[in-house]
Amino acid sequence: MDQKQIFETALYQSACDLNCRPEDFLKTENVITYSIKNPEAKKYLALPDFCHLVSYGHNVVASIHPDIEEEIKNYLNDDQAFHAFEAPKIFKLQRLLEKYHMTLGYLSVYYLPNLKKLQKLPCQYQLKILNQDDFHDLYLPEWSMALCAERKQLDILGVGAYDQGKLIGLAACSMDAKNMWQIGIDVLPEYRHQGIAASLSSHLAVEILKHDKVPFYACAWANLGSKRTAIRIGFEPAWVEMSALPMEKEENDA
Repeated sequence: MDQKQIFETALYQSACDLNCRPEDFLKTENVITYSIKNPEAKKYLALPDFCHLVSYGHNVVASIHPDIEEEIKNYLNDDQAFHAFEAPKIFKLQRLLEKYHMTLGYLSVYYLPNLKKLQKLPCQYQLKILNQDDFHDLYLPEWSMALCAERKQLDILGVGAYDQGKLIGLAACSMDAKNMWQIGIDVLPEYRHQGIAASLSSHLAVEILKHDKVPFYACAWANLGSKRTAIRIGFEPAWVEMSALPMEKEENDA
């Protein structure tokens, strides 16, 4: 798999998620589509979406409920793409969503590997490749970023770091889409700031590529530590997303 294939795979997957064409993300004008269910969409998406904005830096693709089409057209109004994702403009979107008992949910940055930069980083602790059968006893709070108890069947591959037999760090990937596996990482608090997260994530990314799948990495915009890890292992920002949730779900998550 080369760099072009990695990028095209990501575009295709985003198109499945947002009910559009891959080339729509590369246009200069914004694109609005109606959200629909798609069996090829990422498994964690609860489609159809009410409002889901994605930008690869060229424009904004908005996958929405038809009821807000005109309002979203006005919101985007041909500004540069990044303006749709920044304050104070997103406060305008929040007010729009509240009329429909919705609220802004996830604001995330997504990273893809740069094959010229990606390499396995060293670790002072023993590393071990883990498979699905190794995860059974690991669905615990300390590994909740690496593994997802609600979607155990998707947790497919991992790399663990061990200190004298004790698991101290875990990177695992979820088979969120047919050809894209998402990396999650946890390190026990007393072992952080030693480069373990970067080492585990880099080893896992290389293993994912060996399976001819695209590793991807996502984090909240304000999670600087996670961003630094992504960059350190040779990943680069590829796209951003912003989506809406029903107010009841947002309140329950809080």
